[in-house]
Amino acid sequence: MVSDPGVLASFRGPWADGPPADAVTVDAPPLDKRSIGDVFRLIAVQWVIVWSVFAAVAKWVVRRAVRRRGRSLASAASNGLVDAMEKLGPTFVKAGQLVASSPGVFPGPLAEACQRCLDDVPPFPVAAVKKVIEEDLGRPTEQLFAAFDHHPLASASIAQVHSCVLPDGRDAVLKVQRPGIRKTINSDLRILYRLAKLAERTQLGDRLQLTKFVADMHVVSNQEVVCALEAHRQTRYRDAIGAFGDNKDITAPEVYWNYCGPRVICMERMFGVPIDSFSVLRARGIDTETLLRKGIKVAMEAICVHGPFHGDVHAGNIWVLDDGRAAFLDFGLMGELPAKWKQIMIDLFHTVLIDGKWARVVRNYKDVGVLPEDIGPDDEVGARLEMVMAPLLELTATSVDLGDVFKQQIALAESMGAKAPQELMLVAKQVFYFERYVKELAPNYVMAKDLFLFKNVMPEEVAAKAAELGITFPA
Repeated sequence: MVSDPGVLASFRGPWADGPPADAVTVDAPPLDKRSIGDVFRLIAVQWVIVWSVFAAVAKWVVRRAVRRRGRSLASAASNGLVDAMEKLGPTFVKAGQLVASSPGVFPGPLAEACQRCLDDVPPFPVAAVKKVIEEDLGRPTEQLFAAFDHHPLASASIAQVHSCVLPDGRDAVLKVQRPGIRKTINSDLRILYRLAKLAERTQLGDRLQLTKFVADMHVVSNQEVVCALEAHRQTRYRDAIGAFGDNKDITAPEVYWNYCGPRVICMERMFGVPIDSFSVLRARGIDTETLLRKGIKVAMEAICVHGPFHGDVHAGNIWVLDDGRAAFLDFGLMGELPAKWKQIMIDLFHTVLIDGKWARVVRNYKDVGVLPEDIGPDDEVGARLEMVMAPLLELTATSVDLGDVFKQQIALAESMGAKAPQELMLVAKQVFYFERYVKELAPNYVMAKDLFLFKNVMPEEVAAKAAELGITFPA
């Protein structure tokens, strides 16, 4: 309990009872809007990009002449482009993060160079942090918290995180939005959109569909700057984890609404290590395969049943806690499949795991336009689809990328002119991430054939199949 008389023992902030309805509304200004300020910014952006890439390539030429070996020209140019992103600020760093988190979509050297964007970006001054908190909550930090750390735990493109102690002694963290970030992001996104249009005049730029990439980033970024929406989704996700009475080894931070505002989220502090701290986890003797299965199970229940699913499960957003549980963190990017596509996902895994009736998958694909009606009878097309898919789904994570299989299905939909929801690609990205962890922590695990993941999605069918096969599930 707090002993400092200057700290309020009890405090109810503006969102103590939850945010108002309009606070969770996303208002994304159009990408084709123009302003005179954008023109000058565009000139500066082009100059920084050209100079940074030129400088990186020039260094490569000199080193190549001396050493006659080293990284490729494409790698050097990509690193120069990332240099420019870091100089140009949060929006461009965010673009780099999305490139880095889209394995297989962008050229390898660029995706690899953009991994740097996943590191912390330079923090903004603590005085500005405290000003945002005071403006949002109506009190200075000295009155709100028993302790407040001036040094950020992390600093990202949209916000930075500071630890604090609540008056009742609970450890918490404050996620504080960068001042003016919404205006900055949308100005830079308009510039990125114009640059993408220019780049799409080239063969590579057209293949990468860069304007679509920026448009998707526009949607995502404007969601991320709505703190109330993020906190609301985080609360929903956390509550849904325990909806079936299990999943006790998986959690997410509790949101402390008393200390939340339009640009501030206060939540439970978690103590642990990122899931890619492979050597640390091995040293602790953690049953990483079982913990992974439990985490993926929670993710599948979110995708197929509850609605909002975590859209950015890179290692910094999944921690193995000191008490042995795993925690999902950072809910700035989330997705939700339309009801029809949720059922398609369930039916696909019902086919793979339960009865092998691929005609059901074909019928679903025809219903949403992935396959044309005249391609052939459902049974015959299903048999052909099974010949291609079934062997892949039997392989371990070290033998096949299930994320690639997922992407192929999306590509099939697009090639047939069907409009697959944007969230479906987001699901595929999360599968890519989980596969990376599986390959390192549980290389013999076959994720696509694990009944346990769908124990709560298809309870009766899974229970019957498990009994038939003599399979028991983790507690």
